[in-house]
Amino acid sequence: MHIVVDNLAVARGGVTVLQGVGFALSPGQALILRGPNGSGKTTLLRTLAGLQPPVAGTIDLPPEAAAYGAHADGLKSTLTVRENLAFWAAIHGTEGVEAAMTGMDVATLAHRRASELSAGQKRRLGLARLLVTGRPVWLLDEPTVSLDVASVTLFAGVVRQHLAGGGLAIIATHVDLGLPEAAAAPDRAGAGRRLDPGCLGAPARRIQAAARVAAAGTGGGPVGAAGVPGARVRRLRGPG
Repeated sequence: MHIVVDNLAVARGGVTVLQGVGFALSPGQALILRGPNGSGKTTLLRTLAGLQPPVAGTIDLPPEAAAYGAHADGLKSTLTVRENLAFWAAIHGTEGVEAAMTGMDVATLAHRRASELSAGQKRRLGLARLLVTGRPVWLLDEPTVSLDVASVTLFAGVVRQHLAGGGLAIIATHVDLGLPEAAAAPDRAGAGRRLDPGCLGAPARRIQAAARVAAAGTGGGPVGAAGVPGARVRRLRGPG
């Protein structure tokens, strides 16, 4: 599974917010999207997930290959933690409910209704849904909202494990996942990697992608304690 995006333009409310977007991801790689509110991160993710059509350009990513995690956790409040995950596992025809609960540290809450959980616990349960989808591509919009420091570290570990298994991830976040940053850092993610310095293009009204890269190849580049190997960061600047 590869993701190839070429000359993509996306719109929100009939207004083009990003254009000239182009990047390629191979198995085991991730792209981190950073930028202020309104810079087009959510719109880009929704377009990649097939929830809205692009204005222009091409996306080589079958919608059925992607699991999209939006701001809302998508939980059934009257169901227990285990029942929520079993519901999604049944929809996707997969298993692994117990492993998902363990992975996001909600196993001890298995018999509690979602309505009884704290905001952080609900978020962890929402992220555990990713583990039962069985889908290789994760498209995540601010997944660390409501998570404490320990849970952010836990989440980063889950992403690392997903990438190590050949998965891919595109994550919009304002939170530092421990990725070291350097201007025009060399590519250390291994052969076949292509991600142009201007990969997120120039959106309408001068939104620009800064040429800043978080380099950490799966082969052993330096990463922070919560770092995600195989990832690259692109920053977007909002209008004005």
